Amino acid sequence: MRLIKNCLYCNKKLIGRTDKKYCDPQCKSSHQYQREKQKPKRFYNKVDNQLRLNRKLLKEYNRAGKATVRSGILIKEGFNPKFFTHYWKNKKEDVYFFVYEYGFLKRKENGIEKYVLIQWQDYMN
Repeated sequence: MRLIKNCLYCNKKLIGRTDKKYCDPQCKSSHQYQREKQKPKRFYNKVDNQLRLNRKLLKEYNRAGKATVRSGILIKEGFNPKFFTHYWKNKKEDVYFFVYEYGFLKRKENGIEKYVLIQWQDYMN
C-alpha cells in the first residue's frame, strides 16, 4: 500500500515503486534545495567563511611581509576585524590580531584609519 501518492515537490501523481517520493531527479533536487534554503545558516559556517575571507584579503594585501593599508579598502572587500583566530602583544603593548598566520594592527594616521599588516614570525611565540 502506497503512503505518499504525490510528488513532494510538484504534487504530480507518482507512478512506479511504492516508496517513491519524487517524480524525477529534478523534483528531488529542487525539493532538497528548497528545504536547505529554509534552514537558518549555521553559525560555524558564517564564522569559517568570514575567517577564510579575512585571511585571503590579508594575504593579498601583504605580499612583502609588512604593509599598511587603509581600513576602508579592506572593509569594502568584506574584511571584518571582529573575526580573528588569535592575538599577539609586542613590547610596546600594541595588540596585533591574527587570522592564522596573517596579522593586522589598527592605526590612525593623520585622521585616516589604517591597518598595519604583518606575517607571523617565530619570535612571536
